[in-house]
This record gives sequence, C-alpha cells and structure tokens, in this order.
Amino acid sequence: MEQEGYRLQARMVKALAHPTRLKMLTLLREGERCACEFGPLLGLRQANVSQHLGVLRKAHVVNTRRDGVRIMYSLSDERMAEVLDTLAYIARDQFVEAAAALREVAHN
Repeated sequence: MEQEGYRLQARMVKALAHPTRLKMLTLLREGERCACEFGPLLGLRQANVSQHLGVLRKAHVVNTRRDGVRIMYSLSDERMAEVLDTLAYIARDQFVEAAAALREVAHN
C-alpha cells in the first residue's frame, strides 16, 4: 500500500514537470476554463494542448466536466495553488542563490 502512495505522488510530480503544464495550472487558478482556450493563450496546437491536459487528468491534478460540446477543466484540489506557489518560491530562492554565487565568481 505504501508503494502505491509513492507511485501516486510520483505521477503527480511528473505531471507538474513541464513548463506548459505549469502554465496551464496557473491559468486554472483563475477558474474553470474550456480546453479550447489553452491553445490561443499558450500558442499551442490543440493536439498538443490535449496531450498536456491528458497528463494532468491522468495524474488527477485537474477535473473535467462537459458543457455541451466543450470540455471544461478545473483544478482538482484548491491546495494545488499552494503547491504552485511553493514551487515558485523554491525556484526563486534557488535563482537568487545561483545569481549570488555567479556574482562572487565574477568578482574573483
């Protein structure tokens, strides 16, 4: 059972491990969106959008519902916004540390 828990977590983290999917999740923080909106917003072809949304859906990161012919997407858990924030803070801190190290090297 413990192994399955790690597998589920790994699937979720893997789903987050792509810049396009992170952008999609950031857009979904604002609220539910139609799959058809992502292509124009991100400059992607619909086939590529569908692939990325499929990864997010399989990892249970997003929910879907049908609205007529449109497929609507939303975050599956409001805590995902906190995860995105935490990732952004960590990345920012790592960038600041790397920049400081590079400045130190440049001054030597």
